[in-house]
This record gives sequence, structure tokens and C-alpha cells, in this order.
Amino acid sequence: MTDHARLSRPAGIRSLRLGDTKVTYVPDGAGRLGPRGWLPDTTDEVWAEHPEYLDATGNLVASMGGLLVEHGDRALLIDAGVGPVHLPARPGTPVGEINGGAFLDNLARLGRTPAGIEAVAVTHLHGDHVGWSAQLADAGAVHLVSASEWEHRHLSEQHGVSPELLTALEPGLRTVTDGEEIFPSVRVMLTPGHTAGHAAYVITGGGRRLIAFGDALHSPIQIAHPEWSAAVDHDARQSAEFRRRLVEEMAEPGTIGFGLHFADVVFGRVLRDAAGATSWEPVDA
Repeated sequence: MTDHARLSRPAGIRSLRLGDTKVTYVPDGAGRLGPRGWLPDTTDEVWAEHPEYLDATGNLVASMGGLLVEHGDRALLIDAGVGPVHLPARPGTPVGEINGGAFLDNLARLGRTPAGIEAVAVTHLHGDHVGWSAQLADAGAVHLVSASEWEHRHLSEQHGVSPELLTALEPGLRTVTDGEEIFPSVRVMLTPGHTAGHAAYVITGGGRRLIAFGDALHSPIQIAHPEWSAAVDHDARQSAEFRRRLVEEMAEPGTIGFGLHFADVVFGRVLRDAAGATSWEPVDA
């Protein structure tokens, strides 16, 4: 049973172990999203029936940060936070206030410095996923981006990624393909829709697998309704198609999901009831 308070607050540091691999959510900050604007296929009635997903301001809370993957002395990041920003709500859009800046301090608490990160596996080129990429690249981290995402990188400017950042990343950037192993027991799973080349990453170990699905889903409520696409999805139909596939994958035994923006339930599994309805159950160990 989910503690409903967790659905409307940002996540703190949380870790899981998958055999010889340890994964840890590294918080950077959080943002607010207008529920009707962000998920335009929803209704006022939906949110009246599910107030547990909304904070005191009536918004969805989106955790922002990255996933630290440690295998022995080696370390990989999946996404790199929103960066040291304090952005006001954007009138006329569903994007509310966004605050970041805690990422490097939280990495330090986990015993890691930018110089100790060998690579950043980017789910997609939006500003809230590459906020600390310039600093990490300066420290030597290679950036891994799907070939299709890099091919469409011109689209990222409208989502908070400057041309200067792309130029800074390019010398140490490598494109990756579906199914490629990029780190011990970490493979690419292409899930286009939110962006043209959006990628999830599948981590296996200890008889379990974890799917870090980036922005293929933004809120646990979409587990029950994968047909609900986000307003900013590049291709809403394709996004919904891959969401359905991901929900099916995460309903398989021994499978855990990692939802970067899933408030304080970033790790979880998909439950299916007797009627076939799906829901998100937090996993904390």
C-alpha cells in the first residue's frame, strides 16, 4: 500500500542493489507540473478522484536528478539533473516553478565526484536531464546518446538545451544503438515518442532487472493509463505505444522500474489485479 504523501513530494536519496550493481537516485531538485495541461487527455474528474497525486498547490510534483549506477569502482550516471537553476512558472504552459542545484552535493554524499563518473547515459536531450552535463564532461565523462536523438538534436533547443552545450558535449559524445551494452549489465532500450530518439536503460543483476525509463512516463498515474501522453511528447501516438510496452515489461516477474520524475516513488513495480488493471507499487530495497 502506497503512503499517499509520497506521491506529492520530491524524492530523497534512495538505493537498490541488483546483485553486484548498486543503483541510487541522486536528487537535484524538483518541479511542478499542471496536471490538466501536462496530461491533456485527463479531466477535472480524474484529478478530483485522485487528489493524492497533487501537492498543496494542485500540481504534480516531478523529482529531478539522475540515477547513479555503481559496479565495483566504476560509476555511470543515467541523466544529469536540471542544473543549478531557479526558474519561475511559465505562464501559458503547464510548467510550474523548477528548482535545482543539489546534484553535485548529493553525489559527494554518496562518495562520488564528477571525475569519478566515467559516462553519462542520456535518456534524451531535454534541459532537465543534462543540467550538469557541462561540468561532468569537463571532468572527463563521456556522454552516451542514442543515434536518433543526436540526429534530431536541433529539436532540443526548444526544451532548454543550448547550442553551446551541445557543442561542448560533442567531442566526448558517443552515439549508442538499441540493445547495446554500455556498462556492465546495462543495455540500451530505445523508446521513442517523448523525443525522436528517447532511450531507456535496462540494468540486470541478482536475478532482477531495472528499467530506467526516463520521460516515457512522467507520473505513476500513467501506469494505469498509458494512453495518456504528455503535452510535450514529440509523437503522442508513438509515446503511448511504448508506454504500453513498458508497462507490460514492468509487470513481468523480477522487474523494477525507475521513474525519474515519479515524486517520492522513483523505484517501483507494476501490479496487475484480477481485472487486468495496472498500478505502481513502490520498491524500497
